[in-house]
Amino acid sequence: MERALIRVAGRVQGVGFRWWTAQEARELSLVGYAENLMDGRVEISAQGERVTVCKLIRRLVEVPSEAGRPGRVTSYTIEWLDPEPNAKGFRSW
Repeated sequence: MERALIRVAGRVQGVGFRWWTAQEARELSLVGYAENLMDGRVEISAQGERVTVCKLIRRLVEVPSEAGRPGRVTSYTIEWLDPEPNAKGFRSW
């Protein structure tokens, strides 16, 4: 079990990016969240098997988006953290 904290910048707020991310994460059976940050970025916490988390990361940042991702990601950071033992579901707010 792995957890990645991904922060993406670009045109990612107000375009359905968080909703799309939550759909993709649920499809991959990941747990975590996607939320808007005050600086215009979106923060995603994704937890699951490393290969599956990496699939989500690829979908989040690929250019052009083959997965139909809304918006445009111009930069991102990834921080690998310890998993949260009681995490359930994938939330978007």
